[in-house]
Amino acid sequence: MAEIEFELVFALPEGDHDAFDLMDAVFEAGFEDAIVGTGVPGMIGIALEATSDHAEDAILDAARAIQKQLPAGSVLREVRPDLVSLADVAKRLDVTRQSLQKRKMPLPSQGGLFRMEEVAVVIMEAAQGKGAGTRKGRFSVEKAARWLSAGKPARRVNAGLAVGVIDGMTLEIREDAKHFLYADNPATDPQNSAGAA
Repeated sequence: MAEIEFELVFALPEGDHDAFDLMDAVFEAGFEDAIVGTGVPGMIGIALEATSDHAEDAILDAARAIQKQLPAGSVLREVRPDLVSLADVAKRLDVTRQSLQKRKMPLPSQGGLFRMEEVAVVIMEAAQGKGAGTRKGRFSVEKAARWLSAGKPARRVNAGLAVGVIDGMTLEIREDAKHFLYADNPATDPQNSAGAA
């Protein structure tokens, strides 16, 4: 069972949207514990946790439920965490950014941001006393495990949206391209190895 913590970012149709109505829409979709951000005009960000047999399904099921309650024409724009800064990761792990910089981190992907799934591997290995580094990392892995586990499925959903495997309006996956999202076993994700940390 995949348990992940992620954020959905929807682009809203043109026009004025009341922040309280948008929050109510998320809560009516069944996500009473979600954190809703409406600070950017024309967009809504929703941080939540979900569980499913496949993490990608957890993301898409949540997005579909929420999208049905949002104003017509709302489109899923992005799933986070996909690309993250070391400051983002350090905050989640309750450590300093400098303590992460002492570890051999993967190369940045875009604009100094790192792929979450690659950073998660380094963090999990360090927490278990494996991999490069001078000593075992003192990270709050249990606290951040669901967020660390969301990197790979977030990237896959974002890539599916970008190349048209997932329709942004309906969030349905093209039948001939389901293998695109479900390429490997969820048992290899960091969440499942967090218990050993």
